[in-house]
Amino acid sequence: MSDSIKKPSYIQALFPLLALIVMLASSVYLFGADSSYGPNQIALLVAAAIASVVAFSNGYSWSDIEDGITKGISVALGAILIILMVGSLIGTWLLAGIVPTLIYYGLELLSPTWFYAASCLICAIVAISIGSSWTTAATIGVALIGVATGMELSLAITAGAVVSGSYFGDKMSPLSDTTNLAPAVSGTELFAHIRYMTYTAVPAFVIALLLFVILGFTGSSSANLDTLVSMQNDLQDIFNINPLMLIPLAILFGMAVLRQPALPTIFIGALLGGLWAVLFQYEVVQGMVSPALADSWLGTLQVVWIALADGTSVTSGDSDLDSLLSGGGMSSMLNTVWLILSAMTFGAIMECTGLLRKLIKGMLKAVNSTGSLITATLFTCFGANVLTADQYMAIVLPGRMFREEYANRDLDPRVLSRTLEDSGTLTSALIPWNTCGAYMFSVLAVSPLQYAPFAFFLYLTPLIAIVYAYTNFRILRLSDHKPNQGAVA
Repeated sequence: MSDSIKKPSYIQALFPLLALIVMLASSVYLFGADSSYGPNQIALLVAAAIASVVAFSNGYSWSDIEDGITKGISVALGAILIILMVGSLIGTWLLAGIVPTLIYYGLELLSPTWFYAASCLICAIVAISIGSSWTTAATIGVALIGVATGMELSLAITAGAVVSGSYFGDKMSPLSDTTNLAPAVSGTELFAHIRYMTYTAVPAFVIALLLFVILGFTGSSSANLDTLVSMQNDLQDIFNINPLMLIPLAILFGMAVLRQPALPTIFIGALLGGLWAVLFQYEVVQGMVSPALADSWLGTLQVVWIALADGTSVTSGDSDLDSLLSGGGMSSMLNTVWLILSAMTFGAIMECTGLLRKLIKGMLKAVNSTGSLITATLFTCFGANVLTADQYMAIVLPGRMFREEYANRDLDPRVLSRTLEDSGTLTSALIPWNTCGAYMFSVLAVSPLQYAPFAFFLYLTPLIAIVYAYTNFRILRLSDHKPNQGAVA
């Protein structure tokens, strides 16, 4: 690194970030919910180029910047491998009937008297099983909105229940991209991160369920549940639904409880899904075999192989059901990997050239305690959701900004990773112009401004996190354990 490097000014540090905000806002305006499928990545890389120009003016060489990018991206490589493996697991679990079985039993929980609470719980179960709040809302959520319309119940409360359940499941699922991204940015391990999140997420979810139970008694109990009963019947027509389908799930969570590494655990889960597909869903598998390999073990191997690489595609005649039961494969995660690499490139340049440090220096002057640091992180994540209109940005940018400060204050990386999810992931769906808020509006036809008062889980979780921060409850310290135990809950 050159000896003639100058320290950046506050204006220089702010310029790439403001440029990114403008470009991301333009991306959302021009492309809407599709902005995360390419346009946002371009915006991030252009902003990275602007940050590089600023760095050049301060005396940094390209080799300095390139080294910073390499180190920055390396932080996310473990998460990227896990995310790719999660794609394979989703593909084989769809093919094996594991996800359809979870959906089927989830729909069994629906009762007119407990409609709002049951809707929230069903969406949570489905989202945990598939790792996607968006897919859950677009399928089960849409069906529940239709039932609520027929029952003349509040669509705003129903949408709040759907969003609350979907985001709880997404947040607690090892299959979720954001759940993998937060620990990667913070420097901790996936299952340790999930276990630590339970301290804020579970109480918030339980309170939300209780509130939905109370609200449920104000609605009608004369429901027509034909839509969901029909969905259950369709699932039984396509797949062999029985409790044996849940064994791979039990093995996966058993390995997680035993604190096995995430990558081999998820890989084993994906392979078990392929085995279960062959053992229990033979007709489904044979229906996907190419004619040239019909009635051949090679054809069966081909279908499982495709599920691992490219996912599963189900054709039932019902487009909504097909959407729910199709997807997965490593290829389905490539766009998320693209976005992570682009975001990490921008964050790495900002960090290695001192621009990020300059940005947070003024902010940290007002932070004089653990409580105020965690609160500042929560509000920064929320602000990033408002300004950048993207939940990935609300995780990556604050994560890069605050990671060093958390370490300096003896805070375990899990504290940062949980805080990023408590606000960065959850508040995104409360903002109408955020990609998540816009998407929920597009599928549920209920504005975020309408369902926000009833999306209890989304704002109870950060509030609980603030209470924990100021009372020092469940706040882990680096000094509480040996250096090589930092990723163990």
